[in-house]
Amino acid sequence: MIYINVVLTVKDTNDVAEIQSLLSEQCRLSRQEPGCLRFEVYHSNTDPKVFLLNEHWSDQAAIDAHRKAFAYTTIYAPKVLPRVERVAHPSTLVE
Repeated sequence: MIYINVVLTVKDTNDVAEIQSLLSEQCRLSRQEPGCLRFEVYHSNTDPKVFLLNEHWSDQAAIDAHRKAFAYTTIYAPKVLPRVERVAHPSTLVE
């Protein structure tokens, strides 16, 4: 399993509501993709410009397919990424 945590910081405060809506739709669609075991979007309670994506994928092939799928190519890449700063943290679960 591959875990990815992504911190997104919206560049313009005026875009926060729309980014939230776009991420919600991306989340809904991504959850339906093969190999997606968890896809959650969190909105910070302390900084309204910050969102956190928590993703669990079965393997690298599922991530590669996700990056070619509708949610990524029509929502995330063209509509979200240009309006945020993105820091990805591929992670290992500590048990």
